[in-house]
Amino acid sequence: MWKTRETGRDAAISEQVFNKITDGGADAQEARNGLRHVLALTASKLADGLVDPKLILSWLATSLGAPGMLVGLLVPIREAGALLPQVLLSGWLSRQRYRKWVWSAGAVGQGISAAAMVVIALTLSGWAAGVGLCLALAGLALSRSACSVSYKDILGKTVGTSRRGSVTGTAGSVASVGVVVLALLLMSGVLRQQGAVIAAIGLAALLWILAALVLSRLEETASEPSEQAVLDISPLGEDAQLRRFIAVRALLVPTSLAPPYFILLASDAGRVGLDRLGALVLVSAIASFLSSYVWGRLADRSSRKVLILSGALGALAMLGAVGAAWQGAADRLWTLPLALFVLMLAYHGVRQGRSTYLVDMSPEDQRAGYAALANTSIGVILLVVGALGGAMALLGTKATLILFAGLCVAAGLVTLGLDEVER
Repeated sequence: MWKTRETGRDAAISEQVFNKITDGGADAQEARNGLRHVLALTASKLADGLVDPKLILSWLATSLGAPGMLVGLLVPIREAGALLPQVLLSGWLSRQRYRKWVWSAGAVGQGISAAAMVVIALTLSGWAAGVGLCLALAGLALSRSACSVSYKDILGKTVGTSRRGSVTGTAGSVASVGVVVLALLLMSGVLRQQGAVIAAIGLAALLWILAALVLSRLEETASEPSEQAVLDISPLGEDAQLRRFIAVRALLVPTSLAPPYFILLASDAGRVGLDRLGALVLVSAIASFLSSYVWGRLADRSSRKVLILSGALGALAMLGAVGAAWQGAADRLWTLPLALFVLMLAYHGVRQGRSTYLVDMSPEDQRAGYAALANTSIGVILLVVGALGGAMALLGTKATLILFAGLCVAAGLVTLGLDEVER
């Protein structure tokens, strides 16, 4: 049994370090818990970056000879698999006295799934490798769903209100640096073999196990078990704006599904080396870093306009990538990465706009219900659109991206009918 208490000197150091990360005010127990959150979340977020289905797994599947149809399914499996089970898991979570074990179990599950990907990459190729990676990713997504549904509750129980953002922000920043380092190593040629990507996924497996061990030591007070109500779908019939909002989110799904097709375009151009993967990972990380503040400020003024602008940017990026491929420019080092940079700006804009709009449009006493309903609907739609994209991949990568661009343009038109909820 691990000790959860520290000596007086260790407690003072923990308190000092944590209060430097935050605005201060935490006592010794909260400081210990806060540092465990930072370490566990940093490990988990870095692991996420190392097993990114949009780029890393798509590149690996392509290099193993998996067909484009299966490569196109990786992102919808990851996204929908993390969303759909939350409705069932949230009810089970509400009956647990200690929620840290749910998160830790989810982290272990992700670690096991990542380890399975390593075995698949080392032993299989072609269709078998593609199917194996999809199945392992489905297991990872289900485990991630357990982490997602439990984490906010755990954080709320163990870290004070004014310090929670610093915990998640610090972890996100440190993890981003790790992903950038990986991208630079890939671009520089230091990591030259396919085995480097497989090793990165193996490292992710270890990081998730580490995260589970760290968070299992959290000093969590017991919760009172309760029964959670079943998902209420009545707002879908009563609120026309909610229906239109879900339609907009559905039409903007291609901003998250399109990145693997950029990998396929690079493969079609004969440029699928690790330096290309490194460039794509690097611009994705930079876009993530630059997007948050700008889109957040714009969303405070009009999240509706953020959704319109994001859809337009997404369509522009996809059509730009297709145009570059038609012109024979897709084999140049920075052509596709620049298009991906614009696409990732659009992707983060969609994420910021949709979350802000949903919070601002929802009745105060129904926000949780609206969020659960929207997430469940989008989980189903992700699978449908992902399957459609996979079928379109049989006609070619360019045709799929043109279809996705058309859906983003349609999203902008549908968004015009949404109310300005920030006014």
